[in-house]
Amino acid sequence: MPNCDFWSKQRVFLTGHTGFKGSWTALWLARMGAQVHGYSLAPETAPNLHDLIGNAKGMTSTIGDIRDPLALQRAVDACDPTVAIHMAAQPLVRRSYREPAETYDVNVMGTLHVLNTLRRAPRLRAILVVTTDKVYMNDDSGRPFVETDPLGGHDPYSSSKAACEELVSCYRQSYFEEAGIRVATARAGNVVGGGDWSEDRLIPDIWRAMLTGQPVTLRNPGSTRPWQHVLDPVSGYLDYVEALASDGAVALPNALNLAPATDSPMSVQAVTETLGEALGMRETWRLDEGDNPVEMTMLTLDASLATRVLGWHPRLTGRQAVEWSADWYIRQHQGQDATALTLAQIDEYEGLATR
Repeated sequence: MPNCDFWSKQRVFLTGHTGFKGSWTALWLARMGAQVHGYSLAPETAPNLHDLIGNAKGMTSTIGDIRDPLALQRAVDACDPTVAIHMAAQPLVRRSYREPAETYDVNVMGTLHVLNTLRRAPRLRAILVVTTDKVYMNDDSGRPFVETDPLGGHDPYSSSKAACEELVSCYRQSYFEEAGIRVATARAGNVVGGGDWSEDRLIPDIWRAMLTGQPVTLRNPGSTRPWQHVLDPVSGYLDYVEALASDGAVALPNALNLAPATDSPMSVQAVTETLGEALGMRETWRLDEGDNPVEMTMLTLDASLATRVLGWHPRLTGRQAVEWSADWYIRQHQGQDATALTLAQIDEYEGLATR
């Protein structure tokens, strides 16, 4: 579990802070007393979690593009970071089919500009680049992937994130190792939680369907994914950064999987029906029989290495992750404050560590 004593002393450069996962991360960091300097494009959706929670004490927000070197340099100089977490990305598979050049530009060249700028930060000790569970060359066998498996991708999004991993490895060896700055990547599963209104994501799609009184349309109901509540991977990211910034960081691996237990996969249909039940939907889903891009059926990660080296493990099951998400959406829709709801779930999650 993240250590407040460590984070209260850090100046954090966080890209992608206006996104769903970035908003949860920024609020948790600010709650622990970190000085958080966010850099990202403006939120794409209305509503969005970033605008709902605002900037907590200790948070600074800069709206900018990671492909803009001059704007990045100004933001990094203003932050003077001790650690950095790079989350900004084009994260959607179906959009990557529509906009492949944009996807590679953001995910590869954007990451290059971030790393190139950060290598000149004088007080920087560690960088974590967040990639995805989809970086592995997936043969659809269902075997849980480990960190040493070959990287690749069948779609532009997955391929761009695999290329991002190669870029991070190059910059680590070419620039950061000599400077004594630890750089690593984290590969998390399909993240769910309150405050996500993105396109083409299952939980937001189900929520929107519930509001309209219509069943959600599923492309691949039998597909399995490593579903996890946003707080599980974010806690792992923060644990990893703490370890990277420590004196013993040289013994750490350069990449870690952060995923739910491999013995409890949930299909798209199971997630949909679990959330639909929690939301009180009568008819939850129908099959999309249209012409859709190819997606892998099976995807599972082995996170045992993260457990061994960080002591990290998922604290919520897939069903609990869905139920926590439903509770957040329902309460926020009823008029409860989004910041209070998010902080309450962070509190409850931290409490799980003492049980």
